[in-house]
Amino acid sequence: MSLSPLSKAVYASLTALLLANTATHAADAFSTENPWMLGDWNGQRTQLQQQGYDFSFGYTGEVATLIDAKNSSDHGTEYADQFAIGAHLDLEKIAGWKDTEAQITVTQRNGRNLSNTAEALNGHLSSVQEVWGRGQTWRLTDFWIKKKFMDQKLDVKVGRFGEGEDFNSFDCDFQNLALCGSQVGNWVGDQWYNWPVSQWAARVKYNLIPEIFTQVGVYEYNPENLERGKGFSLSTDGSKGAIIPAEVVWTPKLGEQKLPGEYRAGYYYSTADAKIFDGVTPQDEQTQNGHHHGGWIVAKQQLTSHQGDTSRGLSGFVNVTVHDSKTNQVSDMQNIGLVYKGAMDARPQDEIALGVARINMNNDVLGNRSEEVDAEIYYGIHATNWLTIRPNLQYVHHVGAYKDGENVWVGGIKFNTSF
Repeated sequence: MSLSPLSKAVYASLTALLLANTATHAADAFSTENPWMLGDWNGQRTQLQQQGYDFSFGYTGEVATLIDAKNSSDHGTEYADQFAIGAHLDLEKIAGWKDTEAQITVTQRNGRNLSNTAEALNGHLSSVQEVWGRGQTWRLTDFWIKKKFMDQKLDVKVGRFGEGEDFNSFDCDFQNLALCGSQVGNWVGDQWYNWPVSQWAARVKYNLIPEIFTQVGVYEYNPENLERGKGFSLSTDGSKGAIIPAEVVWTPKLGEQKLPGEYRAGYYYSTADAKIFDGVTPQDEQTQNGHHHGGWIVAKQQLTSHQGDTSRGLSGFVNVTVHDSKTNQVSDMQNIGLVYKGAMDARPQDEIALGVARINMNNDVLGNRSEEVDAEIYYGIHATNWLTIRPNLQYVHHVGAYKDGENVWVGGIKFNTSF
């Protein structure tokens, strides 16, 4: 039986990974300078990268403990985590397919979320442990191929992946969900599925000039993708429509020091039915349906360098999302924050960050609720090139956006490891 070039590449990558794992006791394992905890497999890992096979094995763990609340006396602690195993394939090197690459990622989540178990956080709109959610199970999170055309100006990506990988994208260094990742997926989560859920999708990107590109995508909306037993399902049974996002992205380098920034403006529309709210609670929905739609602005900009070193310095960010008030409980959301990397010469890769998020509920249908505010400050310890530890302190004002809701302090620790 003959195999296609892509099938051969996938087979070869899995075989190479198994063979390479036998060398994980190399002398450079656990070196603080190595990007991988288990080392370079006696040089085999770098050699595989040069041949087009780039393997990753990451782990994220998050602990959260309730420190204080206005009305409640409980002090629970929870732990949640995620494993992510991936292979990035340079198919030009492997199979001779010019400007073509592919990605396979499998994830597994475990644990419990304090926002779901602590009485003081009952009804929390955000989450104090962002890594929890979408079912504590194994999933095929990425399974896509991407090719560039027209001297690499046109970029086409097809397969299974989530909207937030390309649209409304944002870093996920904070532990509070309202400050982490694609925010549209957090507030229109009944149809827009963020990591680790994937769906059949296609995305087309075109570079207008080196600093500006525009893109549009089509993502299958299929509620069955959320089911625990269908983490590896490739079926389209159960499809209800599509999410169609469009976005313009500007990535300038500003000033004499060419400080990097990223600015995104986008819009999404869902072809799937969504119930129109009528009354003060979602239970009073009308029989007619509407469609989710809304937009976003994301801005990230390095503002200063540190004594002339542009790898260090102060950066700022702003996220804004707005949503259709007829079909969505959250009408709008904003977050803002500052991050300083390398404030101390002795710790040039450490960072300190502060962020504040406001989640505004739909007053037209939820008269007894207004807004929830989530804030977090963390210190990111660059322990090694393969381990970052971020102890953090979070504050939630008016949990659930209830006007007389709890005010809660939560302590946390988030760490990321690359094996």
